[in-house]
Amino acid sequence: MEPNSPGDLWTAIHAERARLAEDLAGLDDAQWATPSLCGRWTVEDVVAHLTAAASIGRLRWLRSVLGARFDFDLHNQRRLEEHRGTSPAETLQRFRAVVGNTVAPSKDTSAWLGEVVVHGQDIRRPLGLPRTPSIGAVTEVARFFAGRDFTVPSRSAAQGLHLVATDGPFVSGSGPLVSGPTLALTMALAGRGTCCDDLTGEGVSILRSRCAPG
Repeated sequence: MEPNSPGDLWTAIHAERARLAEDLAGLDDAQWATPSLCGRWTVEDVVAHLTAAASIGRLRWLRSVLGARFDFDLHNQRRLEEHRGTSPAETLQRFRAVVGNTVAPSKDTSAWLGEVVVHGQDIRRPLGLPRTPSIGAVTEVARFFAGRDFTVPSRSAAQGLHLVATDGPFVSGSGPLVSGPTLALTMALAGRGTCCDDLTGEGVSILRSRCAPG
C-alpha cells in the first residue's frame, strides 16, 4: 500500500530506517568501511548522513547552509562528521536513536522518504544485502522524483522518457521506453548509473547518460 498522507509517509520513513538499522547490526568493520554508491562516502559515512538528516530542522539547516556559504557538499560533510561516532558501533547507536524522529529541514516528506530509500540501497547494493524497501514506499518516491527536482535533479533525468515499472503501478512521461523494477527506476532517477543495468528499453542509454558516474 502506498503512503498517501504525511502521517503515512512518516510511518514509512520510520519503517525503512528500522529495517536498515537491522541490516547494519551484523556488519563487521571492513563492511562499514566499504565504498557506498554515494560518491566518495563509505557505508559508515552514509549512515552518519542519514542520522544528520533525521536530526536537523529547518532553522538549524538554514544556519548550517549559510555557514557553508551555500556549498551543500560542505554542509553535508560537516553534518556527517557531527553525527559520525568514534566507532561503527557508536555510529549505528546514533542512527538507531533517530529512527522514530519526525524532524526534517522542510515539509517535503516524500523527499525524506526518498532519502532513506535511496541511501539504504547505496549501502545495501555494494554489500550484497538483499532487503529492498516496500513497493508502496518506492512508488511514492519514484512519483516524487519524476515530478520534481529537489535534492537530486531527478525530474530532469526523467524528462522525455516513458518510465514504466514492471513490479508496481508507477508510470511516468512519454518518449523512449525505460522499464524495470520500481526501485531500479528510482535509483537511476537519483543518479545511480549502475542501477540502469536492471532496466530495459530504448531509453536506458539516455537515462544512463544523465546519471552520475558509478
